[in-house]
Amino acid sequence: MAQPSRTRRPTRPRFWLYLAGPVAVGVTYGIGDVSELFTPVTISLAGYFLVPANVFLYGINDLFDADVDELNPKKDDRETRWQGDRLTVTAVGLAAGLGVATFAITPRIAWPYLAGFLVLSAGYSAPPLRFKTTPLVDSVSNGLYVLPGAAAYATVAGTQPPLAALAGAWLWTMGMHTFSAIPDIEPDRAAGIRTTATVLGAPRTYLYCLACWAAAAVAFAVVDVRLGLLLGVYPVFVTWVARSAVSVDRAYWWFPALNTAVGTLLAMGGLWRVYPVWAVVG
Repeated sequence: MAQPSRTRRPTRPRFWLYLAGPVAVGVTYGIGDVSELFTPVTISLAGYFLVPANVFLYGINDLFDADVDELNPKKDDRETRWQGDRLTVTAVGLAAGLGVATFAITPRIAWPYLAGFLVLSAGYSAPPLRFKTTPLVDSVSNGLYVLPGAAAYATVAGTQPPLAALAGAWLWTMGMHTFSAIPDIEPDRAAGIRTTATVLGAPRTYLYCLACWAAAAVAFAVVDVRLGLLLGVYPVFVTWVARSAVSVDRAYWWFPALNTAVGTLLAMGGLWRVYPVWAVVG
């Protein structure tokens, strides 16, 4: 049984950088000078997507997955189950309000990305859309993780992000989401939930993730070959997990470290465009 002290928060804080990280990447590739790196707007966007946006995204998921989570063993250890407390409901509502407030500090060019994030975040778990229960749609809808970075880029650059980068990032999120669903295959089947992973089964889900991540690496290579090589770590990783004796339940929890490392290198690459590394060490 989950401890009461652990039920009064949305789960998965290990994954909260997944929304703030893209903001850092988007800003570093969108700026033309290091003086544009830390501004009231960029700091506000980073702050929103670091905490409130995660409360909104995962809070809605916890609220509408309470029954399903009773059958999910992941909720017994590193994640928690919502137990009906009003604090979580209030926090989700406040986080939604702060999300709407981001429109007031960003230019119009960023609004479609902000709106897309809010709609997909709610629609993923909440009825009547509940994208997470429709195979393939559950995977595609996780492009929501790309949108904070796209909004940040558009805000500071005043232009749309490169289409190839958007496509590559979207494909990456599709692979990431579906890989994370592999440990949930049996609990989801027991709960009567159909997802991309439950339909494909574990062996073909590995192949699906491999295809998504390989395509993502190719798309990023169109932007810059070095970016493609960096994203190439994911096809290698999923191939290794699928062919090794490592449990997918265990490998799943390595992703926060792997994604943080890759995201940091991506952000540093963007920063070095405007402030080369030799200027730092010189």
